[in-house]
Amino acid sequence: MAQNIHYEIFRRRGPGGGWSLVEVRDHREDALKYAQELITGEAVCVKVVKETYNDETGDYLSLTVFEHGENKKKVSKIAQEDVPSSPCFKPDDLYSYHARKTIASLLPDFLSRHKVTVTEMGHRADLLEKLEATDTVLQHAIQRVAVAQAASGENQLTKIIRSLHELTTQAMHRVYRDAEKSRFVTVKPGGFLALAEKLAGTHEGLYLLNGSIALYLKDSKGWDDKVHRLMTMMAEANGENPGAKLLFACVDNLISEVLSGAAGLRELIGAKENHGAALMALIKLFLGRDPDDTEGREGLSALTRQFATDSLPNARTAIAERILAEIRSFKRLCPKSIEDEFKTLRRIANLVVMGVGKYLSHDDLVSAFVLRSQRLITPESLAPYLHGVPPDQKLERILFVEENVIGAENKRKLAEFAAPILSGTTLLDYYQNSKAPIVPRLQQIESLQNRVRRSGFQENQRLEIADALDKLAAALESKNRLFEAIDRKPVGYTEKAAMLLKLVSVNALTEPRLTSKARDMLLAYVSKPGFLTTYASQAAKDKDAAMAELMDNLNKAGIPPEKSLKTIAA
Repeated sequence: MAQNIHYEIFRRRGPGGGWSLVEVRDHREDALKYAQELITGEAVCVKVVKETYNDETGDYLSLTVFEHGENKKKVSKIAQEDVPSSPCFKPDDLYSYHARKTIASLLPDFLSRHKVTVTEMGHRADLLEKLEATDTVLQHAIQRVAVAQAASGENQLTKIIRSLHELTTQAMHRVYRDAEKSRFVTVKPGGFLALAEKLAGTHEGLYLLNGSIALYLKDSKGWDDKVHRLMTMMAEANGENPGAKLLFACVDNLISEVLSGAAGLRELIGAKENHGAALMALIKLFLGRDPDDTEGREGLSALTRQFATDSLPNARTAIAERILAEIRSFKRLCPKSIEDEFKTLRRIANLVVMGVGKYLSHDDLVSAFVLRSQRLITPESLAPYLHGVPPDQKLERILFVEENVIGAENKRKLAEFAAPILSGTTLLDYYQNSKAPIVPRLQQIESLQNRVRRSGFQENQRLEIADALDKLAAALESKNRLFEAIDRKPVGYTEKAAMLLKLVSVNALTEPRLTSKARDMLLAYVSKPGFLTTYASQAAKDKDAAMAELMDNLNKAGIPPEKSLKTIAA
């Protein structure tokens, strides 16, 4: 069983505040050390959660390994596993939406091993007998629910466990009896609507219809075959009559359970090269777009067509929740390349935003991407990406990351990676010692500055980085005496002005130091007597046309027409 483990550090700043993720570490000792440091800061309470990813089920197992603070509660490890508390009082309650969701979270291994949903398991005597025979699995599940319920009130834990045992036993024996009496009717495709019409409106209609559907799905050859069979039933579920509505609801709920389970969903969409490709396929399914590989996947194709018509609301809600869960998860989209990771994250964002609506809220989507971005800008993730490359490439990579992550706080943290690169003389020495001509070097610095000025860094950080790059360019120009060389050239003022305008046009001058110096020199040149006459002669144009062209070029250099008009000498 392949597993991937990481540790998430959370903090709470106030007794009434919620937990916020602060850092993610790969090693337990690093995580515990960082948590200890937070205790002396603003945090009222801190905790470290161990997240274990199971490749077989596609789910994470969370376990709190450390917690400290004013509002720390002493609870057992079972209670730490965040199990929903959903009180049930009669067997029918175990078939409710919240109960089924709780059961799915308690028995993921059992469900994935037998390739069934919670509804199928809850209506099949053979599977319930196997579950009952495991004893420890069932006992552990009951204990987890009991502890969660006991934590929300004053009820005694032993009393709740006994009550849940009795309720579970009643529900199982009910299925055993109904199976022996053949109350779950064997139905062939085309006959489900008639059965649904017969059961609609009766007290046990939904229960008995689900039992018959579970019986029909029992010999499915896999998750795709199961989905295909359910999609075939959709042809019978058209209409507003009670039977059609009942059948539609059953199919919709079963499909939603398939899509909620990581194991079934992964088999349904097929093996992909990495998690990013799998998530892209999942989003395409949600959007109702034809999957990339449909060969031998009739169930997937049929389900995609249903989603394209905005059908199966519960199923679409389930897949939307799964998409959010996968975006929030720690599993890398492209484990082999952090650069591909960010590119894939951008492609996923551009695609999934098309599905924002009644099933997928914009706020939930943004918060999910902010969380994933937060996990990608840690030192553990970025240090290898920035290691061993020249300082200019480090800056370019930081800016590349900035363009592909979201969240103001994430961008603030990311900008801090640029500070050590810009400080000192390392970057200046790199550019000073380069064998490349001065202009290409200045162009590269200007390009970096332009990207910084357009970035989403906080304003003060954006200004600081842009100013540092401007100082760097000014120092480089000063040492190489670029402007001085232009001014000393044995040519006329029009030729010198043309050289400066060329530097502007090829984006070789940073703001404001170099551009200001270039503008001052340009104004000095164009004010020389006879400048316009010479310029017009060289351009082979009349004075009016030459004047218009010159003012346009000066405007591009940052000299407005009202100023150049007063300065240009005839």
